[in-house]
Amino acid sequence: MKKNGRLIHQATLNHRYPFCPRSDTPLIYKALSTWFVAVEKIKDKLLKTNEKTRWTPEYLQFGRFGKWLEGARDWNISRNRYWGTPIPIYRADDGSIEVIGSIAELEKLTGAKITNLHRQYIDDLTFTKNGKTYRRIPEVFDCWFESGSMPYAQNHYPFENQKVFDANFPADFIAEGLDQTRGWFYTLMILSTALFDKPAFKNVIVNGILLAADGAKMSKRLKNYPDPLEVVHRHGADAIRLYMLHSPAVRAEDLCFNEAGVELVLRQILIPLWSSYSFFITYARLYNFKPRRREVKLPENTLDAWILSCLQKLISDVEEGMNAYDLSSAVEPFVGFIDQLTNWYIRRSRRRFWSEEESVDRTEAFETLYQVLLNLTKIAAPFVPFISEAIYQNLRSEEMQESVHLSLFPEYHGGLRDEELERGMAAIQKAVSLGHSLRKEHKLKVRQPLKSAHIACSDGDAVRFMQAQKHLIMDELNVKDVHFSQNEERFVSLRAKPNFRVLGKKIGKKMPEAQAAITAFTQHQLNQLLSQGSYSLKLQDEEVILTLEDVAVDRVVKEGLLAQNEGGITLALDKVIDEELILEGLSRELVNKINTMRREQKFEVSDRIKIDIETTDLVKQAYDRYKDYIINEVLAKEVNFASN
Repeated sequence: MKKNGRLIHQATLNHRYPFCPRSDTPLIYKALSTWFVAVEKIKDKLLKTNEKTRWTPEYLQFGRFGKWLEGARDWNISRNRYWGTPIPIYRADDGSIEVIGSIAELEKLTGAKITNLHRQYIDDLTFTKNGKTYRRIPEVFDCWFESGSMPYAQNHYPFENQKVFDANFPADFIAEGLDQTRGWFYTLMILSTALFDKPAFKNVIVNGILLAADGAKMSKRLKNYPDPLEVVHRHGADAIRLYMLHSPAVRAEDLCFNEAGVELVLRQILIPLWSSYSFFITYARLYNFKPRRREVKLPENTLDAWILSCLQKLISDVEEGMNAYDLSSAVEPFVGFIDQLTNWYIRRSRRRFWSEEESVDRTEAFETLYQVLLNLTKIAAPFVPFISEAIYQNLRSEEMQESVHLSLFPEYHGGLRDEELERGMAAIQKAVSLGHSLRKEHKLKVRQPLKSAHIACSDGDAVRFMQAQKHLIMDELNVKDVHFSQNEERFVSLRAKPNFRVLGKKIGKKMPEAQAAITAFTQHQLNQLLSQGSYSLKLQDEEVILTLEDVAVDRVVKEGLLAQNEGGITLALDKVIDEELILEGLSRELVNKINTMRREQKFEVSDRIKIDIETTDLVKQAYDRYKDYIINEVLAKEVNFASN
């Protein structure tokens, strides 16, 4: 055409062409005659059946899945393959159809003994009925039809196990990936609705899809993922389990699998958990501790009472999450509790366990930590089964179950729960966190003592609790004193802005006027809003009651102060360091260096040591001033200084 001058236009069109994901060979599409299930006839029933289920995450029920049901079309259930379950439809030459419902029925019609239902054994069987010869159609079932038949096929229902089926249908819960909203979840729903007019499951947990680290689909051919067994050998199965359980994958979101994340879980969660157990067992063996009671009693020590209260909260939260089939809500409290146990309770209680003299306080500390660890293994067992079992085996007594996985989930004891104590300790931890952040920001080492800290908080209950537990803040922040005040104005200024999403619905077009008024609020007006929980604002001759939901109040630290604020708590540090504080700081540095050497040289925790030191006159002066403290901390029986 081009040669003869008849070509009007020449161009190249690029388009995507389908290739087999396994062999990378081109795929060919062509029209075929197929068999369908008339889904559209039962669509209304499907929607009603879906209402009887509970989904995690819940938005999928009437979102992705519900919308798919609303637009459901007739389902193509036949495939033109050799391998597969033969469709039991027999057809005569005139188009007449017979559907066979059992092996016995087929044997009766064909007169043949049937021992295998694969194509090569039954395709040649025919039967005559009403003068017509019937042959099986050549198609096999779509494998999703078989998957949807699972609740019945697994029990060979309806031919046997009627009582077993009736007792277990619908299933309590099922779990699969997000892609199954158009696969298994869908076929289960279609068949159960068509057969029984009810769902095949009561609850469904939907997980996201596991992708390669770069977000691509995992491929056996491309090998774009680490070998699972090698990851298990490097980090342990528990680390992999918890990495995925404590990820967006349990909320039906995709997870780009990264081995570094598994290592992080091991380092930040599982190793601290094991370290907590190791700490307990080391000193329990050293002092020959034996648990004297199994019943849980309210202890005298505030830290013991707090950690037992947190344990009860953990039991309640995990049980609530599991009852709701919400793995994220069940795992998150467990992970958070390990942090509280290791980084607060044990760290703040170490000296009680180190005490060489037997006392009620030391025994109470051992009893508390024993009960916490024992119950924690039972709570954690479904999530991290191997480390839980290892710890449990070294904590169990003869009368307990042989395995943690045979033990009952711990019971919630309301008498041990103290929510006011939990709130108070949370306030202390927030204040301590602010102090550590300030030290880091201004390069003030934690081992360097400071003269004082100042805490301002408008919550009177929080202030009173912090005052009662002042020693915790002093020890944690390494300050000589802590001053408290309910007057925040010395450290922070209050600033307000409207919560547009909430307030906009309440006042509509008056929003610009309200915004101008709110941002101009005085400190007195904001204090009134915070203390009373509401404030009356006049807009266009109309009174509007503002609440704390309508207005966001921020606390801004005043310039020139060594202070930080979070929520309702402001903390300031006195950074003036005199000679006495410098010497004490050096003594703490010395203790730290010596104990580090003890660990590196693998001394036992009870070993007494002899120390030779070559150092400066200033460090020698610090040692002389704080000799008793240093010797006690490093378990030294002799300290000698070499001459320079």
